[in-house]
Amino acid sequence: MGGINPYIEQVRADLPKQPYTLTFVHGDTETIVEVDPAALPYSHEGLPGSVLDIACGHGIALDHACGGVCACSTCHVHVDSGAESCNEAGEAEEDMLDLAPDLSSDSRLGCQCIPDGSAAVRVVIPGWNRNAVSEGH
Repeated sequence: MGGINPYIEQVRADLPKQPYTLTFVHGDTETIVEVDPAALPYSHEGLPGSVLDIACGHGIALDHACGGVCACSTCHVHVDSGAESCNEAGEAEEDMLDLAPDLSSDSRLGCQCIPDGSAAVRVVIPGWNRNAVSEGH
Protein backbone atom coordinates (compact mmCIF):
# COMPACT_ATOMS: atom_id res chain seq x y z
CA MET A 1 0.00 0.00 0.00
CA GLY A 2 1.19 3.54 -0.63
CA GLY A 3 0.91 6.75 1.31
CA ILE A 4 -1.57 8.60 -0.86
CA ASN A 5 -5.22 8.83 0.15
CA PRO A 6 -7.25 10.24 -2.78
CA TYR A 7 -10.07 11.27 -0.45
CA ILE A 8 -8.14 13.86 1.56
CA GLU A 9 -6.28 17.04 0.71
CA GLN A 10 -2.64 16.18 0.10
CA VAL A 11 -0.12 17.62 2.53
CA ARG A 12 2.53 20.03 1.37
CA ALA A 13 6.01 19.29 2.55
CA ASP A 14 9.57 20.00 1.51
CA LEU A 15 11.69 16.88 1.22
CA PRO A 16 15.16 17.13 2.76
CA LYS A 17 17.99 18.40 0.62
CA GLN A 18 20.77 17.35 2.99
CA PRO A 19 21.29 14.27 5.19
CA TYR A 20 19.96 14.37 8.74
CA THR A 21 19.46 11.99 11.65
CA LEU A 22 16.11 10.59 12.72
CA THR A 23 16.16 8.87 16.11
CA PHE A 24 13.42 6.39 16.98
CA VAL A 25 12.86 5.72 20.67
CA HIS A 26 10.93 2.55 21.38
CA GLY A 27 10.96 1.35 24.96
CA ASP A 28 14.53 1.27 26.23
CA THR A 29 15.93 1.18 22.70
CA GLU A 30 17.04 4.10 20.54
CA THR A 31 17.69 3.56 16.86
CA ILE A 32 19.46 6.33 14.96
CA VAL A 33 18.91 6.47 11.22
CA GLU A 34 21.05 8.59 8.92
CA VAL A 35 18.50 9.76 6.36
CA ASP A 36 19.88 10.12 2.83
CA PRO A 37 17.61 12.37 0.75
CA ALA A 38 18.80 10.67 -2.45
CA ALA A 39 17.47 7.32 -1.18
CA LEU A 40 13.89 8.53 -0.53
CA PRO A 41 11.42 6.93 -0.49
CA TYR A 42 12.73 4.04 1.58
CA SER A 43 9.48 2.06 1.45
CA HIS A 44 5.96 2.21 0.07
CA GLU A 45 4.36 3.03 3.42
CA GLY A 46 3.29 6.56 4.30
CA LEU A 47 4.15 9.66 2.32
CA PRO A 48 7.63 9.67 0.74
CA GLY A 49 10.12 10.95 3.30
CA SER A 50 7.69 10.54 6.19
CA VAL A 51 8.63 9.15 9.58
CA LEU A 52 6.70 5.97 8.68
CA ASP A 53 8.46 5.63 5.32
CA ILE A 54 11.85 5.88 7.01
CA ALA A 55 10.88 3.53 9.86
CA CYS A 56 9.59 0.84 7.49
CA GLY A 57 12.62 1.18 5.23
CA HIS A 58 14.92 0.54 8.18
CA GLY A 59 13.04 -2.34 9.82
CA ILE A 60 11.71 -0.28 12.72
CA ALA A 61 8.34 -1.51 13.96
CA LEU A 62 5.77 1.28 13.74
CA ASP A 63 2.24 -0.06 13.44
CA HIS A 64 0.20 1.33 10.53
CA ALA A 65 -3.09 -0.52 10.12
CA CYS A 66 -4.27 1.55 7.13
CA GLY A 67 -1.02 1.14 5.21
CA GLY A 68 0.03 4.72 5.88
CA VAL A 69 -2.73 6.61 4.07
CA CYS A 70 -3.96 8.78 6.98
CA ALA A 71 -7.06 6.66 7.56
CA CYS A 72 -6.35 5.57 11.15
CA SER A 73 -4.20 6.66 14.08
CA THR A 74 -2.04 3.59 14.65
CA CYS A 75 1.21 5.25 13.46
CA HIS A 76 0.88 7.91 16.16
CA VAL A 77 4.27 9.10 17.45
CA HIS A 78 5.52 11.88 19.71
CA VAL A 79 8.03 14.23 18.07
CA ASP A 80 10.35 14.77 21.03
CA SER A 81 12.69 17.18 19.23
CA GLY A 82 13.09 18.63 15.76
CA ALA A 83 9.38 19.32 15.24
CA GLU A 84 10.23 22.71 13.75
CA SER A 85 11.73 20.92 10.75
CA CYS A 86 8.55 18.93 10.06
CA ASN A 87 5.64 19.94 7.87
CA GLU A 88 2.49 21.21 9.57
CA ALA A 89 -0.26 18.72 10.31
CA GLY A 90 -3.15 18.93 7.87
CA GLU A 91 -6.82 18.77 8.77
CA ALA A 92 -7.12 15.06 7.96
CA GLU A 93 -4.15 14.25 10.20
CA GLU A 94 -5.57 16.32 13.04
CA ASP A 95 -8.91 14.52 12.68
CA MET A 96 -7.19 11.12 12.89
CA LEU A 97 -5.07 12.22 15.86
CA ASP A 98 -8.29 12.94 17.75
CA LEU A 99 -8.79 9.15 17.77
CA ALA A 100 -5.30 8.35 19.10
CA PRO A 101 -4.65 7.40 22.72
CA ASP A 102 -1.98 9.32 24.64
CA LEU A 103 -2.54 12.48 22.58
CA SER A 104 -0.28 15.44 23.41
CA SER A 105 0.94 18.66 21.83
CA ASP A 106 3.87 16.80 20.21
CA SER A 107 1.69 14.09 18.62
CA ARG A 108 1.92 13.39 14.89
CA LEU A 109 0.99 10.59 12.54
CA GLY A 110 4.15 8.94 11.27
CA CYS A 111 2.63 8.57 7.80
CA GLN A 112 2.11 12.33 7.43
CA CYS A 113 5.05 13.84 9.37
CA ILE A 114 7.83 14.74 6.90
CA PRO A 115 11.05 16.30 8.22
CA ASP A 116 12.75 18.74 5.82
CA GLY A 117 16.27 17.82 6.96
CA SER A 118 17.07 21.17 8.57
CA ALA A 119 17.39 19.62 12.04
CA ALA A 120 17.87 16.26 13.70
CA VAL A 121 14.53 14.71 14.67
CA ARG A 122 13.74 12.42 17.59
CA VAL A 123 10.44 10.54 17.76
CA VAL A 124 9.06 8.37 20.54
CA ILE A 125 6.95 5.39 19.54
CA PRO A 126 4.36 4.92 22.31
CA GLY A 127 4.43 1.60 24.15
CA TRP A 128 0.88 0.75 23.08
CA ASN A 129 1.95 1.06 19.43
CA ARG A 130 4.35 -1.86 19.35
CA ASN A 131 2.80 -4.61 17.24
CA ALA A 132 4.44 -7.88 18.27
CA VAL A 133 3.06 -9.71 15.23
CA SER A 134 4.98 -9.59 11.96
CA GLU A 135 2.82 -10.25 8.93
CA GLY A 136 5.70 -10.87 6.53
CA HIS A 137 5.76 -9.55 2.99
